[in-house]
Amino acid sequence: MMQPVLEVRGISKSFPGVKALDNVSFAINKGEVVGLIGENGAGKSSLLKVLNGIYQPDKGEVLVNGRPIRIASPRRAFDAGIAMVFQEQSILPTLTVAENIFLGREEEFVRYGLISKSRMNDAAAAELKKVRLDCHPGTRCADLTFADRQMVEIAKALSLDSRIKGDITILLDEPTSVLERKEVDLLFEIVKDLKQRASIVFISHRIEEVLEIADRVYVMRDGRIVHELQAKDATVKTLHQHMVGRQLHHEYYREARQAMPAKTVVLECTGLGKDGAFANITFPLHEGEIIGIAGVIGSGREDLARCLAGHAAADRGTLKVNGNEVHFGAAHDATKKGIGLLPSERKIEGQIAAFSVAENMTLAALPKFVSRGVIRFDAERSIARDWIKRLNIKTPSTATMVGSLSGGNQQKVVLAKWRIAGVRILILDHPTRGIDVGAKEDVYELV
Repeated sequence: MMQPVLEVRGISKSFPGVKALDNVSFAINKGEVVGLIGENGAGKSSLLKVLNGIYQPDKGEVLVNGRPIRIASPRRAFDAGIAMVFQEQSILPTLTVAENIFLGREEEFVRYGLISKSRMNDAAAAELKKVRLDCHPGTRCADLTFADRQMVEIAKALSLDSRIKGDITILLDEPTSVLERKEVDLLFEIVKDLKQRASIVFISHRIEEVLEIADRVYVMRDGRIVHELQAKDATVKTLHQHMVGRQLHHEYYREARQAMPAKTVVLECTGLGKDGAFANITFPLHEGEIIGIAGVIGSGREDLARCLAGHAAADRGTLKVNGNEVHFGAAHDATKKGIGLLPSERKIEGQIAAFSVAENMTLAALPKFVSRGVIRFDAERSIARDWIKRLNIKTPSTATMVGSLSGGNQQKVVLAKWRIAGVRILILDHPTRGIDVGAKEDVYELV
């Protein structure tokens, strides 16, 4: 029997109020792509963070090429041939592309006590070619699009390939969630090429992608591995059922509940434009109506969403809310008019990670919970508990820091924030990005 390149045995990990991993065991063989799927909060990202040295397990062991190893840090994981692409990007925006790719490994480019930026840039350029990203290695990551930063993150993990002589394992945690189809196809080409000398763990909520690229699939639920099967023997429907433990609603997009919107126009754009982003945008939004805006990355869809929600100003055209022309100087101006934005980068713009679930939920409606200058914490906790139940948010309590929740549960907290604020116009920028099929059902139900 082939010895696994990477194996975990009986791994458990607990946090205050929640058991993230419960006696997890699985193995990855050389040249294999293993799919790891499950609902938000199932333990997928926690397991990968144990393998990458970010979390230390409470019990169990990790084996590399049959030998037990203690992975005390991401650098130790890298030296052992393990690299990770994070769901919530680990790129530092103030550093350059090259500095991010080789962060923590600058000694490779030290000469006479100084870091040679030219050598680092040349090495980074070689890594960028692997992901076909056309940008200068000296570019600040803050100046890149979200999708381009994701490709830099992937290039950073792939740099392991040219620096480790032995077997390597790449951990991909939701690498495609911000990528267009052509970029996904490119990533899959890279993965197939890497299989010659690498093994890959691939996490995605897009089950079709898992079946397309994986050789074998593990299903996680409530911190445990509940099913394992060959990808060729699996279907989307059966994997969904194993993930959520129930049969999904047969009308995924709620077609039977769709209705004609009212005649009242609540928001209207006329000739709206922003230099370098979009031009001549004209449309009415009626009460009870859902308008979809589609386009490739860089088409202006994100910039339009930000302008409508007051996060940026348009250069020309008019915007009316309930028939009255408005000019937003900041996001809070739009909120006062009943407009809220669920941003694509929830980690940066949608929440405060160090605040509790309850604090984040009431952030946009704090005056409702203040009496004589004092916050009514009982009322805050009460409404938070209500929305935790309504949106099926997996959290130990209302006092849990939102940054410790899974990405999908964080997204639900942001949705709850705007519903509590009572906004009448909600702008959803990729509302189901990075969340599982069960959570998508909850989001569609809310919308």
